[in-house]
Amino acid sequence: MFTIDDLADRLGGYLPQDEIQQVKRAFYYAEQAHDGQRRRSGEPYVTHPLAVANILANMHMDHQSLMAAMLHDVIEDTGIDKQALGKQFGKPVAELVDGVSKLTQITFEDKAVAQAENFQKMVLAMSRDMRVIIVKLADRLHNMRTLGALRPEKKRRIARETLEIYARIASRLGINTIRVELEDLSFQALHPMRSERIKRAVASARGHRRASIRQIQNSLQQSLDDEGLKGSVVGRQKHLLSIYRKMRDQRKPFAEIMDVFGFRIITQDVDTCYRILGVVHNLYKPVPGRFKDYIAIPKANGYQSLHTTLFGAGGMPIEVQIRTREMEAMANNGIAAHWLYKAGQTEHPIAEGSHARARAWVKGLLEMQRHAGDSLEFIEHVKNDLFPDDIYVFTPKGDIRELPQGATVIDFAYNVHTDIGNRCIACRIDRHLAPLSTRLESGQTLEIITAPGAKPNPAWLNSVVTAKARSAIRHALKHQQQTEAAQLGRRLLNKSLAAYETSLEELPEGAMAAVLKELELDDADALLTAIGLGTRVAHVVARRLVALPHDDQVPVASEQVQGPIMISGAEGMVIKYARCCHPLPGDEVIGHLSAGKGIVVHRSRCRNLAEIRRDDPEKLFPLSWADQGDEDFPVPLRLEVESRRGLIAELASVVTDADANIERVDIEERDARLAIVSLTLAVHSRGHLARIIKRLRNLSHVSKINRLSN
Repeated sequence: MFTIDDLADRLGGYLPQDEIQQVKRAFYYAEQAHDGQRRRSGEPYVTHPLAVANILANMHMDHQSLMAAMLHDVIEDTGIDKQALGKQFGKPVAELVDGVSKLTQITFEDKAVAQAENFQKMVLAMSRDMRVIIVKLADRLHNMRTLGALRPEKKRRIARETLEIYARIASRLGINTIRVELEDLSFQALHPMRSERIKRAVASARGHRRASIRQIQNSLQQSLDDEGLKGSVVGRQKHLLSIYRKMRDQRKPFAEIMDVFGFRIITQDVDTCYRILGVVHNLYKPVPGRFKDYIAIPKANGYQSLHTTLFGAGGMPIEVQIRTREMEAMANNGIAAHWLYKAGQTEHPIAEGSHARARAWVKGLLEMQRHAGDSLEFIEHVKNDLFPDDIYVFTPKGDIRELPQGATVIDFAYNVHTDIGNRCIACRIDRHLAPLSTRLESGQTLEIITAPGAKPNPAWLNSVVTAKARSAIRHALKHQQQTEAAQLGRRLLNKSLAAYETSLEELPEGAMAAVLKELELDDADALLTAIGLGTRVAHVVARRLVALPHDDQVPVASEQVQGPIMISGAEGMVIKYARCCHPLPGDEVIGHLSAGKGIVVHRSRCRNLAEIRRDDPEKLFPLSWADQGDEDFPVPLRLEVESRRGLIAELASVVTDADANIERVDIEERDARLAIVSLTLAVHSRGHLARIIKRLRNLSHVSKINRLSN
C-alpha cells in the first residue's frame, strides 16, 4: 500500500525538505481528522487524499497544492472549518481547500442545482487561484479510478458529469494526461461492454502490427540520424474513447481506425522541429490539407506541436507529431507546468503563456456567471464553451482569436469584447463586407463595424455557437426588455392618470412611495416595468396613486380620457404583433396587455379578443399607428388559381415588382384545374398590401384572393 513515506521520497526529487515536512504534517492532520471514516471500498478514508497528492506529485505541483490535496475533504466531511485550517497551515492552503469543498451547509431542491451551485463556487475560487481546479481534477481522477464500489446509476451519473465538465476542463487547460484517463474511465463506466471489446481489439491489433510499427519507427529514426538531427521517435497510442468516437462519428469499422499509425518525434528546439518536418515529408509523401502548425499558432490551452499525415508503405496513413521537450511537458501537464517551472525558480515562456491564457478563460467564465440568470443556465453555458476550438481568425492588428468550428461574425465580435458584440452592425472579412451571420474559416481577417445606438437582435441567438456570445446576448436582451417595459409602463400609467386629470410628474409628494410600499416594490422603475410587462394593471395603479392616504374612497375618473397610444413597427421587445390576425399599419388595431409579454397588437375585429372583451375588458385599450418607416410585416393570403406550369414564378414576379417579398409559399391541388396557393408576404402597410392584391387580381388565372385572419 502507498504510504506518506513513499510520497515523501518522490517529493525529494523536486521539493526542499522543509516543504516536504509541511506536506507530511498536513497528511497527519488529515489522518486524525478523518479518523474512523472509511471509503465505500472499506479502506481508511485518508488513502484518498494521499492518492490525490500522489497524482499532483507526478505533475510536480508545489507544496501548498499537495497540502490542499491532503486536506481537501476536511471542511466538507469533518467538524473542522476554514478558519481552523488557516491558523494551522496558512491562508493560501485554507483558500485552496475551501475552493475545492462543496456547499454542504445549504440544502438544494435537486442534485442538478446542487452541482451547478458547487461548480459556480469553484469557478470563483479558480479566479483567485488556478491551483483549485488542478487539485479538483486530481480528486476527480482518483474518484474515477475507484468507482467500482458505487451503485451502477451513481457510477453513470458521475461518469457523465466527468465527461461533460471535468475532462473538458482538463483539455481546456492542456492537462492531457488527466484528460485521457478521465475520458477512458468515464467511457468504461458508461459503456462497460463496448469499452472492454475495444480494449481487447486494440491489444490484438497492436500485436499483429508490431512489426510494421517497428519498421516505420526505425525508418523515421534512421532518416533523422542520416541528417544529423537529434530527436527520439516514439509510437503514439490511441485511447479508447477516441477510437469509439471515430468509429461512431465517421461510421468506420475498427480495422480502418486502427490502420492509422501514430508517432511522436521529440527534439530539442523549435528550429529542429521544422527541419524534422522537412525530413519526414521527404521520406513519405504528405497528405494534402492535413498539416497543422500549432507552434506558430498555439491552441487556446497552450498546446504546441507540428501535426502532419503521411502516405506510408502501401498507402497506409501515418500521423506524426513533432515537438520540443518543453512542448511535450506542456501537452501532458498544461497549466500545471507553470508551477513546475516556478518550483525551479525559472520562468518559461510556454508555461507562462499557458497560465495567462487559462486566467483569461476563467475571467470569461466569471463574465458569463454575471450574465447568467441562475446556476443551471451558467453551467449550460460552460458546457457549450468547453467544446474543442478549431478555427483561427485575425483582428485587423494581426492578433489571433481562436473560435469553435461553425462560429459566426457575431461570435468573433463578442470574443473581442462584449460591448463590441452588443453594438456591431456589420463586418468586413478580408476587406469585403459580409453579413453578421457568416460562418468563419481559419485564416480570415475580420473588422467589426459598430454603431453607438445599435442593440443585439434576438435572432442572433439562432446563429451563435460560443457560450460567451449567447450569455451576453441574453443578458443584453433582458436589460433591453426591462428598459422598454419601463418606458411603455410610463406611457400606460400616464394615460390612466389622465382620466384623473393628473400625471406622474404632478402626483402629490409621497403618493408613489406609499404605493411602492403597499405593492412591496423597490422603486418606481420596478413598478413601471411591471405595468409595461402586463403583471400590473395601469388603471388600478393610477387609482391607488390618486387616492388620499388612509382613505378607502375610490376616486372618480373623468370622462375625458387621453387618446389612443401611438405605436410604430419598431417598438422593440414589449410590443408584439398577434400571429392570429397579423395586423398591418393602416388597420384599426387594439392592444391587449398580456402578463409577462407587454402589449400584443390585434386587429380590432380579431375573433380572439371576444373572450377578453367579455371577461377582462380593462386589459384592452385603443392603439393608433404612428408614421411608418420601411419595416416589413408578415401577412398571409389565400389564392384560388388555375393550376398551370410556371405559376409560382409568375406570382413571385408580380410580388417582387410590387416591392414585397414572399416569406413562405404552399400549394394544395384541389383537382386537375384548381389549386390553392397560401402565400405569406412581407409588406409595409395595408395600402402596400392593397396594391399587391390588385396586381395579383389582374392575373387571368387568379380567381379569388383572401387575406387570412384567425
